[in-house]
Order: sequence, then C-alpha cells, then structure tokens
Amino acid sequence: MNTIGKILTLTTFGESHGPAMGGVLDGMPAGVEIDLDELQRFVDRRRTGSYVGASTRDEKDRVEVLSGIWQGKTLGTPIGFIVRNADARSADYDEIARCYRPNHADFTWEAKYGIRDPRGGGRASARETVARVVAGGIAVQALNRLGITVTARIDANSCASAAVLEQVVAQGDTLGGVIECVVSGVPAGLGEPLFGKLHARLAAAMMSIPSIHGFEYGDGFDMASKRGSEVMDLFEKRDDGTIGTVTNHSGGIQGGISNGEDIVMRIAFKPVPTLMREVSTVDRDGNPVTLPPRGRHDACVVPRALPIVEAMAALVILDNYLIKKTNVL
Repeated sequence: MNTIGKILTLTTFGESHGPAMGGVLDGMPAGVEIDLDELQRFVDRRRTGSYVGASTRDEKDRVEVLSGIWQGKTLGTPIGFIVRNADARSADYDEIARCYRPNHADFTWEAKYGIRDPRGGGRASARETVARVVAGGIAVQALNRLGITVTARIDANSCASAAVLEQVVAQGDTLGGVIECVVSGVPAGLGEPLFGKLHARLAAAMMSIPSIHGFEYGDGFDMASKRGSEVMDLFEKRDDGTIGTVTNHSGGIQGGISNGEDIVMRIAFKPVPTLMREVSTVDRDGNPVTLPPRGRHDACVVPRALPIVEAMAALVILDNYLIKKTNVL
C-alpha cells in the first residue's frame, strides 16, 4: 500500500538510510504552472530547525524533478522526483538490529514481512514523508490556481511552551501535540459516498502519517456531548446570492460531501517514541535488553509536521476535485 489516490495518485519509495527518497505523482492535468523555487520553499518547511529538541540530522532535501514538468508547466505525464539522503548514520542503529524499540514499528514490521531495515526505521521512518511533501507541494500550487488554499497551524493549547519543552528534552523525554488544518475555497460537491466520503479520505490520509493517533473534523468529539440544536448549521442566502451556512459545526463536510464552507480538521500526534535515556525492551529471543540513548530525533515532531499535513490534505482535495470533474458533463 505505497500508493494513495484515485485519479491523482502518489506512489512513494525509499528507506530512511537508503540513497534517496522519491515518488511518482500521476494524473496531474497538463498545463498547470509549477514554480519549482516555490516548491523547494514548501519542502524546506519540513526540514529540521533551530528550535529546542530539533533533530540534528542535516538533510538539505533538494528536490530533483526527473519527469513530467517542462518549462514550468506539467505535461500530463507522470511527475517523477527524488530527494537524496546525505546525512544518514546507519551505525547508530547497529545495537538495535535485533531488538524491538517500544512504540516503534520494529516488532510489527518484522511480524508482517519477516525482515526489516533497522537503519533509522527503514520504510517506517518519518523520513518517507519528504516525498509526500514534494507531491503535496505540487498539489498545493494547483489548488491555489483554483482559488483553494490549505493552511495548517499548531494548536497553541495542545503543545508545551519552549520552556517546558526544554525541560522535557533535558530529561530525555518527548512530547506530542495537535495540528489544526483549514482548507478554504473548496467548492460544494467534493466527496464520493458511501465509502469514499471526503472526511473518510482525509482521515485515511492523515492517519497514514507517522505518529498520528487522532483525527476529527468540525466540532469532532465535542459533538458527542451536545444537543442537535446546538450543532445545527442553518442555511442562509448570502448577499452575493450564494447559499451557505450560518455556522460551521460540520467542518465543511456534510453527508461525506463538501458544502462550500471551510474544511476544518484537527490531527493529534503522539509523543516521539525514541527517548534520549535508557529504555527496557527485549530482543528477538525475548531476552531483556536495555537500549542506550542514541540517534538523532526530534523531541516533538509537530513543528515539522505542518507541511506534511498540508501536503496530504492538498493531495486528497485535488484528487476529489478531479473525480468530481468526471461525475458530470
């Protein structure tokens, strides 16, 4: 399951410590203007920063487009691209090749495939998301030309202050957080009931991002404690003659189809499972093992996840836009 999408599809490839990460974005219409410098700036947002607890892995993440774009426009053919890995330190993982790190994918991947690449988590590493950000950055530009914008921000109430994060890092611990993503300008009518509802497609895309443990749209879980009268989005005719809703408890989606209001979703990230302190676990034979603090990891991935969330949202929205174009003449 390395491919997402129906008409607009993305297939990613590569492992964390392999030669490169990459992808093939297929189904993009021809003639869409793509600014490669703007794309690089979008990808740069995912790079590690200077904030407390940031990973020291220094990947430049230079995008190399191999096909599908010529003279600044898409050709309608598959867009192939790679991002080379340049700062991998595979020796950091020699000691854990036979061990199972708690809350990682080591045990489950080995249970499924009978083999795994222990270097940085291999394919299960969040390093894979750089390919999603490249493809999503292209989708973002295509959506902008349709008047659709995607914006993610950190929920200030869900994340610790810099001072608290610094204390957590000093203790060798990690934190999670919540990102809110808003998609504006989406026309009514996107989504494929019953099993391709727009919020289901968005949820699947978000939940495929490493470390995500929760998704909600609109008022989400708060709706469970409310009365129907409290969350009803009444319709109105606006000054410009269009029909919209007075409120947006539904988060821009009703019946699995966009209603023209802002699509609002919230995505919860778990704390990073790699701690910079000793952790007890077992090896393949079940023998007790103590893992030493080693590797270069973020203490909190949320700041770097903003473009990842935007990328996945953009891919889903653009795919559904293209699907809708096939529904009617």
